[in-house]
Amino acid sequence: MTIIKEFQDVVGEKAVLTDPADMKGYLVEWRDKYEGTALAILLPQTTEEVAEIVKICAKHKTPIVPQGGNTSLVGGGIPFDGGDEVIISLKRMNKIREVDVAGSTLTVDAGCILADLQKAAEDEDHMFPLRIGSEGTCQIGGNISTNAGGVQVLHYGNTRDQILGLEVVLPNGDIWNGLTSLRKDNTGYDLKQLFIGGEGTLGIVTGAVVKMYPRPKYQQIAMVAVTDVPAAIKLLGLARGMSGDQVTALELIPRIAIDLVVKNVPDFPDPMPARYGWQVLIELSSSATKDLKGLMEQILEKGFEDGIILDAIVPESLTQQNKLWQLREEISAAQKPEGGSIKHDISVPIAKIPEFIEKADKAVAAIAPGFRPVTFGHLGDGNLHYNPLQPEGMDKDAYLGMWSEISRAVHDIANELRGSISAEHGIGRLKKNDLPLYKSAVELDIMRKIKAVFDPDGIMNPGKVLPDQ
Repeated sequence: MTIIKEFQDVVGEKAVLTDPADMKGYLVEWRDKYEGTALAILLPQTTEEVAEIVKICAKHKTPIVPQGGNTSLVGGGIPFDGGDEVIISLKRMNKIREVDVAGSTLTVDAGCILADLQKAAEDEDHMFPLRIGSEGTCQIGGNISTNAGGVQVLHYGNTRDQILGLEVVLPNGDIWNGLTSLRKDNTGYDLKQLFIGGEGTLGIVTGAVVKMYPRPKYQQIAMVAVTDVPAAIKLLGLARGMSGDQVTALELIPRIAIDLVVKNVPDFPDPMPARYGWQVLIELSSSATKDLKGLMEQILEKGFEDGIILDAIVPESLTQQNKLWQLREEISAAQKPEGGSIKHDISVPIAKIPEFIEKADKAVAAIAPGFRPVTFGHLGDGNLHYNPLQPEGMDKDAYLGMWSEISRAVHDIANELRGSISAEHGIGRLKKNDLPLYKSAVELDIMRKIKAVFDPDGIMNPGKVLPDQ
């Protein structure tokens, strides 16, 4: 019996894809940086089917690549070129298993689309606060495996902070049922934390218990032009103080990002009445304070008095608010028509953000004169997407050939400022060999020992996260 036949006996012939045309969409990263080959794509529908597949793979020592919505930015869900790996896609495992309004939790399959999970919470007048640009296609299992961030980390925390329990298939096919909804449980090691951010290298997350929160009844945003980046940081402190910490998002947006969205996204007018170097998109949310528009205007008035604000737009309708959020979400896609973009997902202490930008711009300009700095992101939690865009007129391949040199310079600066080279996107294939530059030998040794305990044969998402030896 071939291994393909063994897989078919578990999930059925239609759930085992081997035709190249059927497999193609699973083998390429969405931004085309990574492409691989695979023995098969497997589409289980239950945790038990995942476990049986993993047992077969363990018996044959066949490498496994767990895959969610394939929205990774670091190649974590893409196989290599050997053709001996199988992809286990969880897309058919998309059920909301339980809604517990009293406990404010949802128990869900790992293949649930994030937007569907958000909708399930909203149907109960609650919210699930993870908000990212790919929420219409990414899956909660992938969000958990990369410890995804998003625009509301400032107020609610990363994915790690939203998880109470997990169900995981281990590399030998055992199922760990840790689907607890308890908020307090001090009975030993908190095992779920090993799998959150583990990028599928220790096991396959198949289910989760996630937190819900009361749905804010009132929200107000504003697009604010500030004098400079230090002024944006001052505005964050001002807004948090005046609102009683009702700031749920504060996003930094440079002028070039608005220009790219207006240029490359159809029917998108410039929202600002004049051109300013730096803008922030600030959001207030509350279930009690009805007049958030009045509160926002008070914050802005104080910002004008303090000389940190140049201009501001306060939308009058939900449609206008959504349009401003759309601008923020389109920044990544708007860069693609402009050629090569060498993307970084760094974090530094908030007070160090201006210093990081100044030093990084200077370092990249020395390598690629005329580059276009697209620097945006979650200023409220110190996470910047620092995306040097190729100089106009430069050959794309020549520019992308500078990736290693530019990234090393950017990451060195983040590390110098006591930051991280990966804030919310993970390590995957892209950054694994950078880790020895920024993590101690002790840390890497601990990581390798953990991997060896869970996955002694190295079949679970091999070649990801841990550096090559």
